Amino acid sequence: MKPLPEKNPGGPDHVTRGGANPLDPWSASRADRRAPARYLLALLRAQWRSVTAGALLGVAWMLSQALMPAALGRAIGDGVAARDERALVAWAAVLLGLGVAQAVTGVLRHRFAVFNWLAAAYRTVQLVTRQTTRLGSTLPKRLTAGEVVSVGMSDVAHIGEALDIIARGSGAVVSIVVVAGLLLTTSPPLGLIVLVGVPLILVAAAPLLRPYREREQAHRELVGELTTHATDLVAGLRVLRGIGGETLFSGRYRAESQRVRAAGVAVARAETRMNGAEVLLPGLLVALVTWAGARFAVRGAIGVGELVAFYGYAVFLIVPLKTLGEAASKITKGLVAAGRVTALLRLDPELPAAGTARPPAGAELVDIASGLVVRPGRVTAVAAAGPRDAQAIADRLGRYADGEVDFGGVPLRAVADVRKRILVAVNEDRLFSGPLAESLAPDADGPALQAAVRAACAEDVVDAVGLDAHVAEAGREFSGGQQQRLRLARALAADPDVLVLVEPTSAVDAHTEARIAERLGEARAGRTTVVCTTSPLMLDRADHVAFVRDGVVVAEGTHRELLDAEPRYAATVTRGEAAERATT
Repeated sequence: MKPLPEKNPGGPDHVTRGGANPLDPWSASRADRRAPARYLLALLRAQWRSVTAGALLGVAWMLSQALMPAALGRAIGDGVAARDERALVAWAAVLLGLGVAQAVTGVLRHRFAVFNWLAAAYRTVQLVTRQTTRLGSTLPKRLTAGEVVSVGMSDVAHIGEALDIIARGSGAVVSIVVVAGLLLTTSPPLGLIVLVGVPLILVAAAPLLRPYREREQAHRELVGELTTHATDLVAGLRVLRGIGGETLFSGRYRAESQRVRAAGVAVARAETRMNGAEVLLPGLLVALVTWAGARFAVRGAIGVGELVAFYGYAVFLIVPLKTLGEAASKITKGLVAAGRVTALLRLDPELPAAGTARPPAGAELVDIASGLVVRPGRVTAVAAAGPRDAQAIADRLGRYADGEVDFGGVPLRAVADVRKRILVAVNEDRLFSGPLAESLAPDADGPALQAAVRAACAEDVVDAVGLDAHVAEAGREFSGGQQQRLRLARALAADPDVLVLVEPTSAVDAHTEARIAERLGEARAGRTTVVCTTSPLMLDRADHVAFVRDGVVVAEGTHRELLDAEPRYAATVTRGEAAERATT
């Protein structure tokens, strides 16, 4: 986790004294997951006491600094210039009091700021942890490991920083208003310069926020992808060394890390522009105030003490104006991070099977949302222009996501034993540790298992290790292609009424894929099979192909018929083939 914004890790004494829990009960129901800004506001409401206390202390801390130039100016004007010893001592005492107030409020503000940082970060950690536990096996199907790690590491820190800056940001706003009022009271032209200049600075800096946020978002996504690939490489390092693929994959990782570096440089450039604006724009305002004040002093409109006070105001204004720029940066990062957190919180676990209806085994399966009709006893291929569309259809067919799906004329939500009757196999599935035979088919007999292994073209894997071989956690001793074929064999051995396969051959070579495509129809004869793929080899062997675009079936027929009649289908299939060749 990133270092704390300030060095003292303690929280406010009155919050933790007496054994009270510093974090009041916090649950997903209290968090507003509709939008990033709403989530941050929900955090503010949850800890409004400490946030309010921090903001008030921040105002007092900043005001004690803002009033120092006024006291110093009076000390010089009323004491030194007027040779009044009593006035000098009195204003010196005021300066001392303001210094003590600044020190005391600074320490307390510091403690509340850190507490707000920690409270927001750990409330988010609580939500993320509970949500990942709630999602269970659904989580790896929706988010990559790198995405979850990034949420738990960097995003919670950015959310904490967004609440941490409120204390100083509140003080900056109030102090600017107070200084402008003091200037207006003494010299209306100088006060107007500040009142007009501050909004102009904010307006001038506003266009820099949008590109910064967009680049921060792009960099955040690339970091999540790179973290995912790193975890995959670590998990399969022994396998990669065994097959001599360590150099190849390290080269790919190096290329991906360079893309992350380039995105980070883009973020740094945008942030540099913001930092430059934080210094340049307030500096111009300070120079203008100083110049105008000097001219007024030369003309005798203001005294020496007032000139010193004006210069002090001008120098002081750099701090609150720069704080406002820092607040804009941290809140922008906080919104990006909150967007990732709310995306995770909006995920729902797989729907439970609670129906009682039992349609016949040869029933027709219809996904009403897309218009897909899966006829019984056939291999139906779903070729989607967008991979997410195919995954969404598979989730609805297996009732992993809610949707209007009919099974034999009965709503799928009313069907009993949906998980047993409709099996959805995806590449995120894992092999169980234990004997290989039990991992593949604990209830299937020998001939059925052998037939499934043959249909998945996994005979070489089984022959090499044997069915009695012990499978390590997640099957890490096998390569990606071997794991995919073993997962396919497991799905075939289960022999469900309806089998939905999502990209079942994406990690195997073309020769193996051709054999799988040929054997799949034989293995599933008389059963209903849906294959979500854009592989021409798999599509050519399917009985029926449905082309999906923007979530809706737009064309149907055989693979060869669609190649001739639908140019968009041909473009989708050709692109998928080119991508597979590039990967190979």
